[in-house]
Amino acid sequence: MNFPKIGNEAYATRVAALTSKMKQQGIDMVIAFSNLLDPSAVRYFCDFAAVNESAAIIIMQDGNSTVCSGQASYDYAKIKNRLAGSELKVFPEIGEVSGFEYNFEGQLDFKQYFEELKSKYKVKKIGVMGRLTFPAIIYNKLKSVFADAELIDADGLLYSLRLIKTPDEIAVLNKCWEIISSVFTDVVPQIRAGMTELEVQALLESDMLKKGGESYVQAFAPMVAAGPENSYISMCRSTLRKLGEGEIINLAAGVCYEGYNGIICSPYALGKIPQKIKDAVKCAYDALNVASARMKPGAGTKEIMTAYTEYLTKYGYIEFCPYGSLHSTGMLECEAPVFSEANDRLIEENMCICIDAYFKGMEWGSFRIEDCYAITKNGAGRMTTYNDKALPKIFF
Repeated sequence: MNFPKIGNEAYATRVAALTSKMKQQGIDMVIAFSNLLDPSAVRYFCDFAAVNESAAIIIMQDGNSTVCSGQASYDYAKIKNRLAGSELKVFPEIGEVSGFEYNFEGQLDFKQYFEELKSKYKVKKIGVMGRLTFPAIIYNKLKSVFADAELIDADGLLYSLRLIKTPDEIAVLNKCWEIISSVFTDVVPQIRAGMTELEVQALLESDMLKKGGESYVQAFAPMVAAGPENSYISMCRSTLRKLGEGEIINLAAGVCYEGYNGIICSPYALGKIPQKIKDAVKCAYDALNVASARMKPGAGTKEIMTAYTEYLTKYGYIEFCPYGSLHSTGMLECEAPVFSEANDRLIEENMCICIDAYFKGMEWGSFRIEDCYAITKNGAGRMTTYNDKALPKIFF
């Protein structure tokens, strides 16, 4: 079985692309922070994602880079760090969140290291990546040492680098999509009435690991939500509720492989399926196809999403659709940018995009159909194959 990897040279190339943009924008230093919710910012530049801790990376405009680990992850960081020429240093501020005290020789306080960098570099502008999770304890030390420097949000810069995928990235994403499609194909037929939501989650997680995934998608564990009350919640935790026949079951699961993520959301039902559930699922499936058929290089998202909402309006489901989501995907299942009618961003070749139809608040429940697409010069290829094959057989 083929398991593609991101080549070692990719990490130096990414840092070079970043420093080029830093020079253009007058940014002297970038510091990126990652935690278990979003390990992508640091991993993108060096392939290190911490275990039970957080991580950071500091990149200077001249390319000098420091990978920052906590104490417990240090040995793992030595193995995983693939950024040639970078330093690896240990900082207690990104260690275990309980503040566990390690007797670790050679660790630094971030204030000490920032002062060391200040003595070597003239820093007037600093870009911060990971702003929604960036810890105050590090940020305040950054502001204290570089009191005269301008601190800017550099998340947009990070996602601009990640938007257009390289051949290596597409190969890795193809593996994600292959794994999660196979997981749904093999697991869904095993679902039986009387199983709990958690039992189905266990089947999904077990199968993705057997097939070579690192873990479930980083943003969330598999979500199995059954019946009108549980399925109503867009993001949830699976419970001990038992599945029944004739009710909606909303399945959402993704796999992480080589730091990249692939996702499928799919409705399901056991036994005799009420016609009103069949009708709604078919409309959502068709609306998704109407939208994705327009996802070609040069197309604006206003055109795509208008076609989607007009289709739902025509068939009477628009009141149950709080949004139609079209967003980039890669090292996060849902990552910037989001494409909407308002921002009307253009679709470009070698983007990888998730699109989902979310129907919410019908008297029998809610569901989501979500798939991943790769944009080629000819249009959007639906790369997660389960929904396309299974939904017509189950519901139509």
